[in-house]
Amino acid sequence: MMNVGDYTFLFALGMIFAFLDSYGIGANDVSNSFGAAVGSGALNLKQAVLIASVCEFLGAFLMGSETADTIKGGLIDVHLFSEQPELLMLAMVCALVGSSTWVLFASSRGLPVSTTHAIVGAITGAGIAGFGFGAVKWSEVGMIVLSWLISPLAAGLVTSFIFVFTRWLILKHLNSLHRGLTAIPFYFAVTIAINVFYIIFKGSPGLNLSSLPIGVIIGISFGIALLVFLWCNFFLKVYLRRKLENDEDLKWYHSFYIYAVSPRTKSPESVEEECKESGLDGDSSDGTVNSGLAALDDTPKKLTMFQKLKAKATAGMSHDINENSEAVENIHDNSTRYDAKTEQLFCTLQVLTACFSSFAHGSNDVANAIGPLTTIYYIWKHAAVDVTGTPVPAWILAYGGIAIDIGLLTYGYRVMATLGNNITFMSPSRGFSVSLGTSLTVLTCSKLGLPISSTHCITGSTAAVGLASGGGRKSINWKILAHIGSSWLMTLPAAGVVSGLIFAIIINSPHKM
Repeated sequence: MMNVGDYTFLFALGMIFAFLDSYGIGANDVSNSFGAAVGSGALNLKQAVLIASVCEFLGAFLMGSETADTIKGGLIDVHLFSEQPELLMLAMVCALVGSSTWVLFASSRGLPVSTTHAIVGAITGAGIAGFGFGAVKWSEVGMIVLSWLISPLAAGLVTSFIFVFTRWLILKHLNSLHRGLTAIPFYFAVTIAINVFYIIFKGSPGLNLSSLPIGVIIGISFGIALLVFLWCNFFLKVYLRRKLENDEDLKWYHSFYIYAVSPRTKSPESVEEECKESGLDGDSSDGTVNSGLAALDDTPKKLTMFQKLKAKATAGMSHDINENSEAVENIHDNSTRYDAKTEQLFCTLQVLTACFSSFAHGSNDVANAIGPLTTIYYIWKHAAVDVTGTPVPAWILAYGGIAIDIGLLTYGYRVMATLGNNITFMSPSRGFSVSLGTSLTVLTCSKLGLPISSTHCITGSTAAVGLASGGGRKSINWKILAHIGSSWLMTLPAAGVVSGLIFAIIINSPHKM
């Protein structure tokens, strides 16, 4: 009979492998949110990683508990373990071992796999090894598998609509910059309204925002969107017009007091330097733009010992993920390019949508690691199986969020390099469409408590925007998509086999009498 505090070593192992699993989530799924932003040049890798760290943690901490409930007790029948709760502890530890092993292996190879696939397969494998196929709630697994098929299609359709509408309204016209300047306040307002509504509607377990009447939630969302629209219309639009139409030498912070800024004509030297940094010549319109955020002074200097240690610690943020092969460049050439200055209008908007997408990812995928850890912790603390659905402790949400950030900071570049520009050509307008379409799909399913794969969503969105880019099938790197698809197929059985074998070996091993 298990007593409170027994099997502390299992709790400790659970903490270790939950950290490794969360680390793998950060290392593998970082591309889901900011790969397009880096690929399009709106941000560099360092900026993307730092911003994503904040967004991922907030999403995990504030909104990660609902999907965690599905992972921690919705896949196998926990009542089967009521007589021996320590077996469920062991099963969840094995699940974390199986999931983290596969995700870290895939990350080391730059393969963007679904961490949701991994943990679902691992828990299912442990359940089958312990009690046979009857221990698994196949209806729940079936709904999750169905969501894996639906999510890339749904995200792709939403993304296609956003991009095709933007192309029809703005990009394809000769006066696209003028049209874009007129439309950009509306784009900001709609984006803010949608994302604020979803965030409040899903709700934070600590703030109980989802308990608000639907009318109040809509009112708050539109109220915030109205304020954003007014600021964009009277400040940001004026700033962008002066910067892009008049070629004034303005900084980003000038947008907040643009009427007090005197005319600032660019010198020939500054224009030449700006073109060099952005990769554009004077009359290029290929859509490869730089928002100004991605241009940093990286002049080599002699480093002190402290600086060398710092450089080693931050090596994961200094890689060039946009170094494309000749084959990828040929695929990019099949995509229609739009006016570079018009594309610049979408840089800030893309960063904003990437932040929301990252927030949504943190809220959904943190469950993959902390769901099993929550089960382990509850059994260790109460010597019983949780059959009532106790809320996930805040410290576990924070623990998972921190581990995700560390994985993102140190190892996220590998998978981001795969999904950055290697599937199709990515520009700010395309990246904005991808990020918004993905965040809408992920937040909707996350509200339903359905642990969908954000990897599937972002891949479906990226492929969809590539097909809508003007070159059709030739605008897509089908070889990369085939590699990604094969890694998806391998994930669930690979994690399940590792988890199930370890669990079966332990529970069937000889015991000391």
